[in-house]
This record gives sequence, structure tokens and C-alpha cells, in this order.
Amino acid sequence: MLYRVELANFYSIRDPQVIDLRAASNAPSEPSRLIPIWPGALERVPKVVALFGANASGKSNVLKALSFLMWFAKDSFQLTPDGWLPYQRFYDQEMLGAPTDIAIEFAGPSDLNKDERDCRYRYHVSLGGPKDKPPTLVFRETLSYWPPPAAPRARLVERRLFERAQTTRVGSKAFSLRGYPLDHILRPNASVISTLAQLKHPFASRLWRAAASISSNILIEKVEINDQIAAQHYQQRPDILQLLNRDLERLDLGIRGMHLQPGPSGPVAWFEHEGLAGPLHMQFESYGTRQFVRIFPYVAQALLQGGVAVIDEIDLAIHPLVLPEIIRWFHDPKRNPFNAQLWMTCQNASLLEELTKEEVLFCEKNRRGRTTVYSLSDVQAVRRTDNYYRKYLGGVYGALPHLG
Repeated sequence: MLYRVELANFYSIRDPQVIDLRAASNAPSEPSRLIPIWPGALERVPKVVALFGANASGKSNVLKALSFLMWFAKDSFQLTPDGWLPYQRFYDQEMLGAPTDIAIEFAGPSDLNKDERDCRYRYHVSLGGPKDKPPTLVFRETLSYWPPPAAPRARLVERRLFERAQTTRVGSKAFSLRGYPLDHILRPNASVISTLAQLKHPFASRLWRAAASISSNILIEKVEINDQIAAQHYQQRPDILQLLNRDLERLDLGIRGMHLQPGPSGPVAWFEHEGLAGPLHMQFESYGTRQFVRIFPYVAQALLQGGVAVIDEIDLAIHPLVLPEIIRWFHDPKRNPFNAQLWMTCQNASLLEELTKEEVLFCEKNRRGRTTVYSLSDVQAVRRTDNYYRKYLGGVYGALPHLG
């Protein structure tokens, strides 16, 4: 569960932007929508985060940052020593030579030997390199936490689990680096977490698995999954195929289910329809049905295992009545027992009628190409009884395209 994101010098996000999802203390108790950042905590965050804004306003860049950080912590060890990091800095002369900073805050265990999440964690990376080349260097990488104090009402104190600069690596008693030859194997463009996970470092391996729990359809660009890749995924995850069939029957009139059959290049998806003489190949299904089948694994994986689903353009070709149903899955404690979180971009403003103000972010880009990110909760005098859809289209909240 992510509850704070900080970004600077990442694609169109030039100046520091802070996304703090923590709800106000006087926000109504809505346990289906707002949950404690860890069990027993007073602060609450939404399980659904939706970004709205004009085309090219920077919505997708927020999701790219989350996906990039997941990739960096999980897979950057696979880069060659001079391989470039898969992102872009803001394209002006000042920022091409400045570092990129990304930080997230999330819940984690105060006792690293246990799984209970009961305290604040912060992971921060600073990246860059020469302005005339793609970024290839990690300037700084830190992981901190704030364990509960032993004495009641004592002040929380930050404890650094590890800190890595270009020439130094400092561990801690809780995150020991003893016995791990980082000076010999840590590449200048790879993360400490990704590197130590290859060496079976206990806590780095847990962080690696946490990064793997983020399922996303975007990194550098939106990932377009074709029908064959989708079929292969369902073959590898029959549990997700079973969930798909349960939902297809309810969401698509006439479909009784999808099954897989061997084909010349791998599994092929076929659909059983009520009243038809036989199954139909996936290529004969509607574009909306095929898009739903392609997106569904990202959603299902998060709901089944916990974690975060990061989905760009979730409303593309999916019926407006189906989108609220997907959101309800994340609100439903039976469907979402591990409190998975959904981050999504969408253009369909009617979805605002299904969301609370804590669940809505806006992206706006000025004439100099700089993106600003703000929450609907940050807009002055927003009431819960307001019609967010009508007010957004009326220009009250900003983040609309400028026509004419």
C-alpha cells in the first residue's frame, strides 16, 4: 500500500511534486474505500487512485514513475554496467544536468524478521548522468524506517536501513551488508535491492518480492498485450482464468466462458456463447471484450495476492458500466482481502461519479510543458455532496484541455 509519492525531473514532471494520499482526520469512516496505512494506524488512504487530465498532461508519467521504481528495485541488476536507465529527464538545459528524484512511502515491518506491517518506510533514489547522454548513474539510494518507540509518546526516530552513494555503501544492524561484496558487484546503474536479491540477502529478497507485487501495463510506454500473450498468461495462471470466467458471465451478455486450446504457436483462447453452434476464436470477439481480457490479469493478480495494480488508460474500449464494477472489486473486502491498491489513468470523466475526493488526482500541464499533480482534496471548498463530474467538465477543478 503506497501512501506518499515524490517526483522531480521525470519526463514532464520538472519541479518537485508530492502526492500524499492520507485522508484528513475528519474524513468520514468509509472502511470499504479508506483503510489504515497499517493495522491499527489512525491515518487512512484510499484503495483506488484515479488520475484525470487532458491528453499529454502527464497522467501516464505518474504511473511510469511507480513502474520504473518497481523495475529499478527488481530488475536493474540485469543491466550491463553502461546500460541506460529506462526513463527521460525533463527536456530543458537546466534539468538535463540535474538529478531525477523519486521517493515512495509505504507500510512495512518494524521487526524485519516478521511480516506484520506496523510502521512507516521510505525508499528514495536519485539518478542521472551527463546531460548529453541518457541517464546511467545512481547518485543515491536509501531505505529508511520509523519503528514504534519503546516508551509511550516518545518521538519517532528515523533509522537508516541502508544508504548508498556513488562511492559508499552503508548498512545497518537490521540490514547487514557483512559478507556481501557490494564493492565488487554493485553496478553504477543498478539498485542495492536488486543486486542483493541475487545473493539471497534475506530482507532485500523480501523487498524484491514486494516490488514484484506491483503489476503494471506501462514502463517506458504502455505495454500492448496481444491475444497470444494474454492466452499464454491465462495458461500459466489457471486461477486467474477461473476468475475471468466468473466475471465474464456477468459483464458480457451471452458469454458463458473462455477456454484454451493448443495452437501452432501456443494456447489459443476460444469463447463459449449462449445460443451459438460452437465456440468463437478470440479474434471474432468485440474489441471491448478483448481489451477486458487483456487487462484483467493485472487486476486479478493484485486482488489475489495483494500489492498494487498500475494500469494506464484503463477505460480504453471498456464499457463505462464495467469500470465502476472493477473499482467495486477493490472496495469489496471479500474480493480484495489483502487490501490491494489500484492506480489508474482514465479519460472517461463520468467515472468521477463513482469516486470520493480522496480517490481523485488531477494532472495539468502549463505552456512550458511542466506537469503539476494535485488531489481533488486539495481544491478549496470541495464538498462530498458535489457533482464532481459536472464541476470538472465545467472547469471548476482545472486539468481540462484548452480548446480553440
